[in-house]
Amino acid sequence: MTDGWDWRQPGVSGAPAGQPAAGPPPAGVPATPQGGGHPTSPWWSDALADPWRDPYAPAAVVLPAAPVAGSEPEPVTDPDAPGRPRLKQLLLIPLVTALLAGTLGGALGYAFALRGGAGAAVLGAVPGAAPTLAQRPPESLAGVAERVLPSVVTVRVAGLGGTSEGSGFIASADGHVITNDHVVAGGTGKASVIFNDGSSASATVVGQDAESDIAVIKVSRTGLRPVEFGDSDSLAVGDPVLAMGSPLSLANTVTAGIVSALDRTMHAGEPGGPTRYYAAIQTDAAVNHGNSGGPLVDAAGRVIGVNSTIKSLVADGQEAGNIGLAFAIPINQAKRITQDIIGTGKARRTVIGAQVGGPGSGTNGNGVRLATVEPSGPAAGAGLRAGDVILKLNGRPMTEPTDLIALVRKYAPGSVVTVEYRRGSSRQNASVTLAADAK
Repeated sequence: MTDGWDWRQPGVSGAPAGQPAAGPPPAGVPATPQGGGHPTSPWWSDALADPWRDPYAPAAVVLPAAPVAGSEPEPVTDPDAPGRPRLKQLLLIPLVTALLAGTLGGALGYAFALRGGAGAAVLGAVPGAAPTLAQRPPESLAGVAERVLPSVVTVRVAGLGGTSEGSGFIASADGHVITNDHVVAGGTGKASVIFNDGSSASATVVGQDAESDIAVIKVSRTGLRPVEFGDSDSLAVGDPVLAMGSPLSLANTVTAGIVSALDRTMHAGEPGGPTRYYAAIQTDAAVNHGNSGGPLVDAAGRVIGVNSTIKSLVADGQEAGNIGLAFAIPINQAKRITQDIIGTGKARRTVIGAQVGGPGSGTNGNGVRLATVEPSGPAAGAGLRAGDVILKLNGRPMTEPTDLIALVRKYAPGSVVTVEYRRGSSRQNASVTLAADAK
């Protein structure tokens, strides 16, 4: 009985007895498997003729079945073979490509922006935290400027000699603007105002006071943002201040300085024009032509003065520039005059009821001699006489006749001031209640 395997000894061919042993095919002739099959099939091998075959291992040769005539093998699809792309794939590929290209372009652009281009040197160290002053809190100078500038304006007035330009600031929400008298003097009564944001509006002159150098105009616009008023009597030398305005037509300019002096008596005016008197706030903040009428503000952003004039070293007729000597009208005086102008169209002038100057008025800088005293005026009511020498007014020494006039104008009518005076060889004090001029 046989199981289909040949158990002969090694070296004995597997051919049946009586038949010649099957040997390897001649060189160059491929072996043909028993029962058919293609000699070059990649799945066929002559296991019995394999030189590396274990002679003791059984060999089994599987013969493929003969193909049935007239039938085609069932087609088999290779799952790894590429196929036709679907519509979603066609749409997805350009979308992903665009996203990748955009991301890469943005990254390259950012890198070039940071480095200034490929190969550019990196300048500076890694920035540290901003200092406290650079953080601009509301109480800083930058914070004050940001808060006040929207209320500062440029004033232009057309006149026979051309256009006069200065500065001003909004005093009321309904359009009243404070400026200098010399800004609107000689005009036609019509003006234009340019606001901080660049918009403009027409304006009319409400009233002006030449001696105090204060004028009020009104713009045809409501809902404006007025400034906050401070107290000029509470100032001290050394207090920080900001001057704002349009020097040399440079709108929205801010300069910083300190209060250099107080009650600096000023008398100024053009030849043939009115003489202006006021006890000014002196500052070293840069002020130039065009700053006239703009606000001088304290460290809290409150207006404490109206920029009015400057001192210069140039000769008469030449263009003056800032040398650190600027003067502002105290806001307490300017505010009072503004209220008078709005209420009555003109300002009251404060007087003491005495005249200075004239023959015998010289005292070598030690006081101011009264030339005449009005019989029913404030000075006479306090017991002063002609010939008396006023030494101090509220503690402020008198050296020039204009000192008395300017300091008296600083106070409102009805104010009580202390006057130290000399009569003969004796010194005396008197309390004088100032009054408004009758005119």
